[in-house]
Amino acid sequence: MTGLQHILETYVGDGPVPGAVTLVARGDRVEVQAVGSSDAEGSAPMARDSIFRIASLTKPVVAAAVMMLVEEGRVGLTDPVANWLPELASPAVVRTPDGPVDEVRPAAGPITVVDLLTSRAGYGFPADFSLPAVGLLFSELKQGPPQPQLVPAPDAWMAALSRIPLLHQPGDGWLYNTSSDIQGVLIARASGRPLPEFLAERLFEPLGMADTGFEVPPGKLDRFTGYYRLGPTGERELVDAPDGQWSSRPAFPSGAGGLVSTVDDWHAFARMLLAEGSVGGRRLLSPTSVRQMTTDHLTGAQREAGRLFLEGQGWGFGGSVDIETIDPWNVPGRYGWVGGTGTTAHLVPSTGAVAILLTQLELSGPTAPPLMRDFWRYAAGV
Repeated sequence: MTGLQHILETYVGDGPVPGAVTLVARGDRVEVQAVGSSDAEGSAPMARDSIFRIASLTKPVVAAAVMMLVEEGRVGLTDPVANWLPELASPAVVRTPDGPVDEVRPAAGPITVVDLLTSRAGYGFPADFSLPAVGLLFSELKQGPPQPQLVPAPDAWMAALSRIPLLHQPGDGWLYNTSSDIQGVLIARASGRPLPEFLAERLFEPLGMADTGFEVPPGKLDRFTGYYRLGPTGERELVDAPDGQWSSRPAFPSGAGGLVSTVDDWHAFARMLLAEGSVGGRRLLSPTSVRQMTTDHLTGAQREAGRLFLEGQGWGFGGSVDIETIDPWNVPGRYGWVGGTGTTAHLVPSTGAVAILLTQLELSGPTAPPLMRDFWRYAAGV
């Protein structure tokens, strides 16, 4: 039994986590472990090619697609997004973050493409989810834990978004999630192609990410895991079965959290970033674009405005960037994110290391922090 397998089996089986697949790569050395079952009933063993809802690990993938359009000159980082998203041409801002949503003032300037990429557009989640303007993101846009079949099509979604005021002026602070969904609509409109098609042609096919997409076709449902969360008393609750919300293409492909994938597929994406945008001699992104994706772009004031969820983090294009050492594995420059459906992945450009953990259980449960802690310790070699 390897050290990684031992760590996983400590939390899988008798614990609340039904199963897990992990990958730790250090240069050309790759270790993969699959433990437990694909569902709570133990009907099938977890496998290396098991498919998971990767939630926020969707964000850097979509940001990479935006950067492709930037490199092609179809979109500029400082361009107003209203060039493609006219619904956002005249945004309003609440007078105070905790004030009524009908007490607003005009935005001082336009929302730009770089505001979306750095989550500074003025839409999204701060630490306080009870703010009135934040409540509209849940009720009108169905933001929050991914529910792909409940969200309206992009044009209707954008129309609803246009009626929601910003929490702060564009560019003033970091807010979570919504900017990545807007990026998905931007890609579709700027490219003239649906987001799933653009990602498939420009990223998934070149990288060999054969099991990544916004739905799981019938022939792959036997590899698709369930999705669970822990109830108030610690009991495991099924949120979505393999034949549930991801078994058909959604009207709104969520750039913030809609993809499914496997550990090897996401590793292919990570390898491309570590190779400064190249794969098999083919360049998908420029080194400059990759550096922009994996660099902190926030000031201290911008982090404070959204009360960034974890101390010591900044924000790149689509993922968090460690900017100081909080734990031994928080190496400055480490890039990635934690997904709400039990997925987490980070890469370390300075060492070429990649660590990916996929489970079916939301990472907010009591077992998740120790599991993540021990996994990151192992991946970092500490």
